[in-house]
Amino acid sequence: MASYHKELKYGLITRMLPPNNESISSISKETGIPKSTLSEWKKKAMEDRNTEIDEIVKMPKTKRGLATLEKICLAAETLFYQKGYNNTSIVDITNLSGIGLGTFYIYFKDKYLLYKYLLLRYSHLIRKEIRDATAGVENRIEKERVGLRTFLKFTRENKHAYNIIWESLYIDKNLFIDYYDNFAARYASGIIEAQEKGEVEDYDPIVVSYFLMGVSNFIGLKYVMFDEENMDFDKVVDQVVDILVNGMFKKK
Repeated sequence: MASYHKELKYGLITRMLPPNNESISSISKETGIPKSTLSEWKKKAMEDRNTEIDEIVKMPKTKRGLATLEKICLAAETLFYQKGYNNTSIVDITNLSGIGLGTFYIYFKDKYLLYKYLLLRYSHLIRKEIRDATAGVENRIEKERVGLRTFLKFTRENKHAYNIIWESLYIDKNLFIDYYDNFAARYASGIIEAQEKGEVEDYDPIVVSYFLMGVSNFIGLKYVMFDEENMDFDKVVDQVVDILVNGMFKKK
């Protein structure tokens, strides 16, 4: 049985699952991986994802239920950002969202699972923003340029997400680790594809992923969170990409 790089496998699964829904046939043709293998990966991933979501939140099936869930999430985001996780109670969340306490427990067993659900949402939203922005961009260097600019724009518009993601380190270290490990695994699949095309040197794709994520995170801290009035993202992004392409050390 053929063996596949786990990050490549993870990335291909992401492409097959909603909201991407890329066809198994097209991915099989592109990669040479049998359709039967891809189908099995997708089936298992769907089962695992449904199990994970079911353990975190009871997803509503009506528009009214979805609207109520959104009220809970928006209220929690606001309060976690303003007061922090530990200083926010479920009563605070239900009061701000305008729902009854019993209604909260229809969706979540406790505050921790609501927090975990928010982290999953942020991971999905950030990746979707970057994926949509880079659609059709073939060159990996340009993907990094567009991706970083998109990340900075998302962070500027969703500062609460930055705070809530980083606060998870102090609430449950495993949440923090899982968030970035999962993000890196998806990132690495794109790096592997670029390596196979000869666009990226043959470094460990996880090392590359964490390196690039580190750049994005701390550039975001400086030019979004610290310098709140800064709007010239293009200049910053161009310098980052120039360093990636040409290096920061003088050639002797």
